[in-house]
Formats: sequence, C-alpha cells, structure tokens
Amino acid sequence: MEKEFILSHIDHTLLKAYSTWEDIVKLCDEAVEFKTASVCIPQAYIKRVHERYNTKINICTVVGFPLGYNSTESKLLEVKNALEDGANEIDMVINISDVKNGDYKKVESEICELKKACGDKVLKVIIETCYLTEEEKIEMCKAVTNAKADYIKTSTGFGTGGATMEDILLFKNHIGPEVKIKAAGGVKSIDDLEAFIDAGCSRIGTSSAVSMLKGEKNDLGY
Repeated sequence: MEKEFILSHIDHTLLKAYSTWEDIVKLCDEAVEFKTASVCIPQAYIKRVHERYNTKINICTVVGFPLGYNSTESKLLEVKNALEDGANEIDMVINISDVKNGDYKKVESEICELKKACGDKVLKVIIETCYLTEEEKIEMCKAVTNAKADYIKTSTGFGTGGATMEDILLFKNHIGPEVKIKAAGGVKSIDDLEAFIDAGCSRIGTSSAVSMLKGEKNDLGY
C-alpha cells in the first residue's frame, strides 16, 4: 500500500493536555508536508492554526472530550466555537452513561442536534467501544446512522482500549451506507494502518503515522 494513500486517511492527532504551541506547529507542518486528511487538535489551538495555515490544512477537533458526559448544551457551544474559529470536522464523544442506562434515543437525539449544528461540516461520533457490550455497539451504529452523522469512531484513545478489527467488522455490518468508519486508539504499526484501511476505515486517528512511515521514532511521546 502506497505511503501517500495511507497518509490521505490519517487524522494526524495531538490531544495531550500538555501540548505546546511548538508541538502543534510541528504536527501541522507534518500534515501539510505529508498531506494527511486533517490535524486533530485541542480547541484552544484552532484559531491560531487557522490563522497560520488557512486552507493549507484541514482542522479537526474534539467535543465533549474525553469522557462525554457534558451536557448537550455545552457540547453545542463547543461545536459553535470550534466552527467559528476555523474547524471543519468535529469528533464528539457520546454520553456513555446514557448508553449504559439503555437510553439510546437520548444519545441519538444528541448526535442529531450536533449534526444540525455542524451543517455541511463533518461530524464523527466517538462511541468508546472499550466500555460497551456488543449489543450497545450495535445500538450505537443505529443511533449514528439515524442521526445522519458522517462517521462512527471507535475510541478517544484515553479509554482502556482502542480500535479492534472485531469492532470495525461489527460496524460494517450495522451502520447505514452513508456512514463512514474511523479507527482510533492503539494503532501502532504500519501493518495496523494497512489492515484498518483494507477493512474499510476511511479515517484513522493516530499521532504516529507520519513518524512510522518516515521510519522515525515519535519524539514527542504523543
């Protein structure tokens, strides 16, 4: 699989709490050089990145991150601010407690509201698979589809587990035809990247794809 093809699927990511502006610039410069699908960065840096890189870079950020139990109103405000600052893609975390309580319609309603707020911008829905049963994952596939979100995403990378092939295949069997798949968390090798793309992932969220494909160690530790 060509490196350029792999990189075109990558959301080049840096979401550590201690990320510096120097770290973010390094990430963005790599994204421009290697033509990754986007950079996924903290909201606090969106405006500065947009002003520095403008249309050279596709900005993704996270909402309700990483635990998801923020109110819908606060998530909507995060979306509004992120889009105004220059983000084009939003990765939201569902309220996992609502899922565990069996209130699937409430989760679907929240996704729907955030998608309306995004308009023609991309909304990815992080369901944090490591905390869910198979039945709950299937219900989230239905919720994401019904709410007309653009992507279903496996993980925040902050939970107890990341993307697995079993979950990707489960998604493929239960999402609607318009929903795409993003794998994130625990993607640590070129073999992983190729396997997830071959399995049908349109995006992969990782901090290490560029360094892996360059044959270098990721010296930022993210």
